[in-house]
Amino acid sequence: MSKIIEGLKYSDSHEWVKAEGNIAIIGVSDFAQKEMGDITYVDMPAVDDEVSAGEEFGALESVKAASDLYSPVSGTVVEVNEALEDAPEAINEDAYASWIIKVEMSDPSELDALLDAAAYKALIGE
Repeated sequence: MSKIIEGLKYSDSHEWVKAEGNIAIIGVSDFAQKEMGDITYVDMPAVDDEVSAGEEFGALESVKAASDLYSPVSGTVVEVNEALEDAPEAINEDAYASWIIKVEMSDPSELDALLDAAAYKALIGE
């Protein structure tokens, strides 16, 4: 069974969001990392790149597959998790501690369109 954290928001493409004020911390869910297997590479945008809700912002590569990452919110990338460049497997170890990007949201109301923990649990059938 996948770990799902109450209080986070989830997208139907398996990204999670933790909002801290106007900053959205974004990663991939425990379910997603389990489906992918051993993650070997994380493709991330650059700081100051613009991201749009529902649009691709990067990708994960694993021994099994490559999977695009989609931003749950729109805004400007203010930080990327550089530790993942050398240790992408950290996502497998703890998908919620290993965030990928932080975004200054241009429209925080976009969070309202995302799933809460219960809805995400239903989506993945757990």
